[in-house]
This record gives sequence, C-alpha cells and structure tokens, in this order.
Amino acid sequence: MTDNALAGARVLLGVGGGIAAYKAADLVRRLRDAGAEVRVVMTANATRFVSALTFQALSGHAVRDSLWDESAEAAMGHIELARWASQVLVAPATVDIIARLAQGRADDLLATLCLATGAPVAIAPAMNQQMWAHPATQANLATLRQRGVRVFGPDSGGQACGEFGAGRLMEPHSLVAALAATQAPGDLAGWSVLVSAGPTYEDIDPVRFIGNRSSGRMGFAVAAAAAARGADVTLVAGPVALATPAGVRRIDVRGARQMHEAVLGLAGASDVYVAAAAVGDFRPDQVAPRKLKKASDATTLELRLVQNPDILADMAALTGRPFLVGFAAETERVEAHARDKLERKRLDLVAANEVGPGRGFEAEDNALLLLWPGGREALPRAGKRELAEALLDRIVQLRQGRQDGNPA
Repeated sequence: MTDNALAGARVLLGVGGGIAAYKAADLVRRLRDAGAEVRVVMTANATRFVSALTFQALSGHAVRDSLWDESAEAAMGHIELARWASQVLVAPATVDIIARLAQGRADDLLATLCLATGAPVAIAPAMNQQMWAHPATQANLATLRQRGVRVFGPDSGGQACGEFGAGRLMEPHSLVAALAATQAPGDLAGWSVLVSAGPTYEDIDPVRFIGNRSSGRMGFAVAAAAAARGADVTLVAGPVALATPAGVRRIDVRGARQMHEAVLGLAGASDVYVAAAAVGDFRPDQVAPRKLKKASDATTLELRLVQNPDILADMAALTGRPFLVGFAAETERVEAHARDKLERKRLDLVAANEVGPGRGFEAEDNALLLLWPGGREALPRAGKRELAEALLDRIVQLRQGRQDGNPA
C-alpha cells in the first residue's frame, strides 16, 4: 500500500501532552513527504515536551495552541481551521484527550476543533499500559468508535515509564500508512481475511494449564496491516494482552478446540486464512475440577494427553477453501520442517521462523522464510508490522496468480 492517497490531503495534526509528542515531529515530515499539507495544533501540555517552533519549521505553517489567540480568533480562526481540514489526526492522544473527546468537551483549541470539524477524525493513543487497560479508557474509546472516530494503535512494547505492554504510540511510518488507507481503497479492498493469533491454553485444573510462549504480536500485526489495506478482517485471538487493531473484529478463545470451532465456522466467508496462532497439539485427557494437590510422598505426576484437532488440515479439506497461510515455528532444520508442513497440509504458503531465546515468540522483531509450491523468499529481520506487510504482498501476488491461472 503506497501513501499516494495522501497527496493533496489537508491534515490537521493535534499533538497531545505526552512524552510521545517527540514522534509527532517525524510524523509531520512523513505526512508532507506523502504529499499532505499539515497544520499543527498543540495542547498546552504538549508545548512542555516539544516547542511550537519545531512544528512550525517542519509544517511550514504557524502553530496554534490556544483559543485565546486574539489575532487568529478575530477571524474565528478555530472555525476556519476546522473547515480547512480534510482529515484530523490526534497523535499522541493522551488518556485525558480521549476522555475529553468522549465527553464532548470544548475546553481547549484541539477539543473544540474536533467538535467543530466535519472532517474524519482519527486518534493515535499513547499512554502507560495500566492507563490504557483501565475500564474508563476502554469505555471512552468504545464511545468514540461508535461515533466514527478511527483509533490507530497503540503498539505494545517497552514504555518511557519503564513498564512493558500496550500503550506505545504507533510509529510515524505506520500512522501515515494507516491514514493513507482511510483515504482510498487499498489493494485488499473486497477481501475477507481471517487471522488466528496467540497461544492456546489447555487447562489441567482450575489453576494450571499447558501453554506456549506466543505473544500474538505477529498475528495482530497481520490483522492490523490487512485492515489498513482495505480488507474485512476477523481476528481469532488466544489469551494475549494486546489491543484490538483498528477496524478489526475480534473473537477471544482459550483452548485449541475453541479456536478450531471459531475458525472453521468462519471458513466459508473467508478469502484468506492466516494461521499465525501457536496452537497446542495436545491437551490433558481430563481437567481436574479442583486444584491438584501434591501428595506428601509423591515425586512425579503423570498427565495423559490427547491430540487436539488440526485446524489447518481441516481447513485444507474443505471444498472451496480459502487461500491458506500457515506458520512454522521451529528450533532446528527450519526450511526442511516448513517445507514438509507446506506439502503435508496442502497449504498455499507457509511462513517459517526460528524460535528460541530472543527470537520469534517473545521478541518485537522477527525474520521469516516464506515457502510456497515452487518458490521461496527470505524476509530479513525486521519489525513484525513490516514483516506483515511483506507477507501480505506475497499473498496478493500468489492469490492473484492462482485466480489468473498463472504460476507465481
């Protein structure tokens, strides 16, 4: 997806008062590189992090930060700005800004502009992970979404406060791509894309379970990228602590059988299925109704495991099945094992990666080897959103080749 859709766009960028405000400077530059004209409105707190002069130099326009600018307001400047914009983007959108927008407040210039404009409004949240997860914040976001406000992000990762989790501002290049996707149909417009992500947990008793280290980030990145490119996306997620990507429907499951039921139930309405989830192969034969207690003389515990249903194999057996993309997380002989999975399960494409300490599941970046009948492509180590875009590029090429009757 290119950013040409932003050529000639009039973007009113609202900058909130958080440490992520420094990224808004790069965002202005990237928006202008994409062909947009940018004007910046800052909150009073934002000026404590980045100077207005920085944004003036980058945007080429004077920056506004107050309703009480007498020279501008003599001509009703806030209304003029609201009418000028073809798109409003608030980045970073702090928890306070989100709350005030949800309440319909007009107590500063930025909030007033968001009420006075007829242009689409998008916000890119940035805050501490506990603030993001708070029910009040999530309720305010739900209110804004119902009113048609687009929510971009947030990303998950290390935060300035030293904590780790969801709440990081999306990177400027990703925000530009997301905004561009709202301006014109993407290359996946009209596609129905089904993605599964994260681990599955198989309960042993009410306290313990068998699981794996999958964070779900790769599958969530695929879902976010597909939605930004115009696809109708449904995400079936195992137990993860990640925010739902903008424009994506989410179904939460816990175990492999739940995921199997959800995915197979959506197969007929899907054009593409990306199986990024790390589904447990086995589960305990019986789930204890109470916590298993350690006997005083016991030194071992035996669990009888039974095999879970194979989601990809069952999808491949369907008549009129979707385009199937599997993932292979391997600790050795990565290409050999992935090629075997591709052929044995009759997939259209498999994305393989090596997992282990610092690689794959628990890392913010990754490297993928894409394999398909008659072809391969190595994607070097990069952020998972970048890899998701490259994966979707290959899916588009292969699926189009299949529809045209041509080999990839």
